[in-house]
Amino acid sequence: MIDEGVLKDALTAALTTGGEFAEVYAETRTSTSVRLEDRRVEEVTSGRDRGAGIRVIHGESTAYAYTNRLDRASIIDAAKAAAAALHDEPRAAVGDLRREPERVLNPVKLAPEDVAAADKIATVVRIDEAARARSGDIRQVIAAYVEGHQDVLIANSEGLCVTDDRTRTRVSCQVVAARDGVIQTGHFGPGASTGFELLEQFPPESVGQRAADQAIAMLSSSPAPAGEMPVVLAPGGGGVLFHEACGHGLEADLIHKDASVYKDRTGEKIASDLVTGIDDGSLASAWGSFAFDDEGTPSQRTVLFDKGVLTAYMTDLLRARTMGLSRSGNGRRQSYAFLPIPRMTNSFLVPGDADPEEILKGVKKGLYAKSFGGGEVNTATADFVFGLTEAYLIENGELTTPVRGANLIGNGPQILARIDAVGRDWESWTGVCGKDGQGVPVTSGMPTVRISKITVGGTSA
Repeated sequence: MIDEGVLKDALTAALTTGGEFAEVYAETRTSTSVRLEDRRVEEVTSGRDRGAGIRVIHGESTAYAYTNRLDRASIIDAAKAAAAALHDEPRAAVGDLRREPERVLNPVKLAPEDVAAADKIATVVRIDEAARARSGDIRQVIAAYVEGHQDVLIANSEGLCVTDDRTRTRVSCQVVAARDGVIQTGHFGPGASTGFELLEQFPPESVGQRAADQAIAMLSSSPAPAGEMPVVLAPGGGGVLFHEACGHGLEADLIHKDASVYKDRTGEKIASDLVTGIDDGSLASAWGSFAFDDEGTPSQRTVLFDKGVLTAYMTDLLRARTMGLSRSGNGRRQSYAFLPIPRMTNSFLVPGDADPEEILKGVKKGLYAKSFGGGEVNTATADFVFGLTEAYLIENGELTTPVRGANLIGNGPQILARIDAVGRDWESWTGVCGKDGQGVPVTSGMPTVRISKITVGGTSA
């Protein structure tokens, strides 16, 4: 992508004004998306982008400049622009660049760019037809297919030089159903760091059916109850709660800014003995995986909670340097136009050994949270509110009436401490996580989990 001599010259230029560390992040990216709405293919789009960002670090300060061209002059100019933020004597030199061995964590069997456009269009048509076939109550279907291919090159003044080849594919379906004045929605959107073979694991028909079934089930819903009660989180979707209410507070930039309730609490027993929480960017083919993070650190498994004890934070290079921590491979950025910051990859709770059916049977009266919608969390306090898009009453150990308008209200550490059952099943949820104006692919995962007591916000007594 960029000649080694250009890389070294750019790094040298970036360090001329007193920088302690310099880095070049370059990428080329191609993408294709197909969107169908109201039985019509509304758009088929493709794009290509390329560019490089130059970062200079001095103490805890960072200067950054980027260009959307990869020629020598543009890259050197960007390096000089980043260096212009400092006004000191040179204090660091560029080490000899050493190529790290290629790591292939996410093999691709069928490259999306080799698949005919007609097959991608047929995919969204099949999703639409399968969703509509589930019920005459289906009023609207939006089906989408998205693919992306990213080549990344990272070099820094410490001599590191790595490349990463990333392919991601995703399909999704959003359904609106209506009956007797009640309108409900359903959504399902699996993705992975694989090629077009994703459709072998998630056939288009299954994607449309799952979204439609959620909307149809909620048409028979009653207003959700309100009050404190046991709640069982479904496998997969419940992982969003761990991601938002706990995961963000363990990202080291928030720890460093004293904006997290988990600051200075490593080694402390916070959660139930049943809770072991992981962030792992090295899971083969997972949606949030990569060989190296966006600073060139190898992806890895980080144990965040070990049997309830807080054991680690998720770091990028800058926070690891300033806080005296090791790099965990969580430095991520949306593109070359953004600085890297600590972000989750694939975060999840490890399965336990309880039978999911027995977990339900242990609840006399409570709520089953199957799918999550929007929510918010204050990382400084870990207080959260999350809406549920699909939920059911639990009565005498069995799922009964679907309920709508339910919210879960609580506090991250308190809820982790109230987990009293963890199932041996496990599913994942894929999405795009937003933070500081940047969106990156993430996976959340969870087995069936029971919280002994949590506040449910609803409209029924």
